Amino acid sequence: MSIPVQNARQCLIWDHEHETMPRPNLEKLQLERLQKTVERCYTKVPLYKEKMDALGVKPDDINRLKDVNKLPFTTKNDLRDNYPFKMFAEPLDKVVRLHASSGTTGKPVVVGYTVNDINTWAELMARVYTSGGVTNVDIVHNSYGYGLFTGGMGAHYGAERVGAVVIPVSGGLSKRQVMLWQDFGATVLMSTPSYALVLAEQAKEMGVNPLRDLKLKVGFFGAEPWTMEMKREIEAKLNLEAFDIYGLTEMMGPGVSSECPYHDGLHIAEDHFLVETVDPDTGESLPLGQLGEMVLTSLTKEAFPVLRYRTRDRTIIDTEVCSCGRTTARMKRITGRTDDMLIIRGVNVFPSQIESVILTIKGLEPQYVIVVDRGSNYMDDLEVLVECTEKLHAQGDEALEKVKERLGADLHQVLGINARIKVVAPKTLERSEGKAKRVVDLRDFNN
Repeated sequence: MSIPVQNARQCLIWDHEHETMPRPNLEKLQLERLQKTVERCYTKVPLYKEKMDALGVKPDDINRLKDVNKLPFTTKNDLRDNYPFKMFAEPLDKVVRLHASSGTTGKPVVVGYTVNDINTWAELMARVYTSGGVTNVDIVHNSYGYGLFTGGMGAHYGAERVGAVVIPVSGGLSKRQVMLWQDFGATVLMSTPSYALVLAEQAKEMGVNPLRDLKLKVGFFGAEPWTMEMKREIEAKLNLEAFDIYGLTEMMGPGVSSECPYHDGLHIAEDHFLVETVDPDTGESLPLGQLGEMVLTSLTKEAFPVLRYRTRDRTIIDTEVCSCGRTTARMKRITGRTDDMLIIRGVNVFPSQIESVILTIKGLEPQYVIVVDRGSNYMDDLEVLVECTEKLHAQGDEALEKVKERLGADLHQVLGINARIKVVAPKTLERSEGKAKRVVDLRDFNN
């Protein structure tokens, strides 16, 4: 059910032609663009020609949208194995920008952009801002990282496209960021959800009252999974309306989808991305409304087109027309990643499940670390370290023990397994300026 819109001023749409296009017209456009993309991939990207030939599929075989199922999947390993430029469909003299993923588990994924790609990206992010009511009268404080990470630049160009003032702060120097909120009068915050909470904590330490001292109205948060509980926490601590946004380096960066003021799923830019859900184990396509792994195909990218990219993100797709007037499909909030799932004593555990429980218990902060280890008996051990509030810490050991027992019992109800709980003092755990590292897996699967 749609949540009532909080501010009528925010019910704005940037690109009426495409965001409110009747579905038959949209699907016709998608098919035309899909056929061009498949042709581009087959003729210009050796990996796709090799994969399609192995499946006995030619570009002429794509005559309906559902024929996308005939095409091969693309995985992160495919992109890393063809590092740095073998997946490009344009020569470097046509490429004007490179971005890359962090590469923390191997070679980074490198993506390229033509001039048209950059323009498309700015338009997509303009849709995101407009969906939250941002216009040329706003001041955008951009705390996403600038550099190879796509977040900072994507957020920057989209804000400029709608005519807003952009403050290109990037991450770090949190005290300075709060000062700039006050001095520059920022009305919009762009950051990861975990860093938004770091900034809220910093504002509190500085004696800054968001309701009295700040002009923040809306925030756009993404780049990492976050729960509804964390969303409410951010809204309460910063006195703003929080919008969920979604994107990934492999597709474009931020701008693939975003919430409207009704907060009933994230609108996918379907004229630029074809979306499917599949069974994460078998790869079989799933019907609308069923939870599965999201698979995306780019429809307009020139330098770096991608066919059926397995995002590893788990969601549900809904094509019902939204109350805001947009006709594009909506994806439900990401419930976790198939590659983030932990198997502990044979039980599937998602970090988001643990976060949801933590945020329901009074006295605990949304700062936590999940540690998984394996002892000499080869049994998995799950430990959750979570910070308490200053108020709870001041109440002493007995109060801390009660909260610890409550968290342990609630986690057992949700997960079905026991976890060791450590409630630690405020500001004990390491803070992140970008994507928070919530899980430490110390198990050695080689022995």
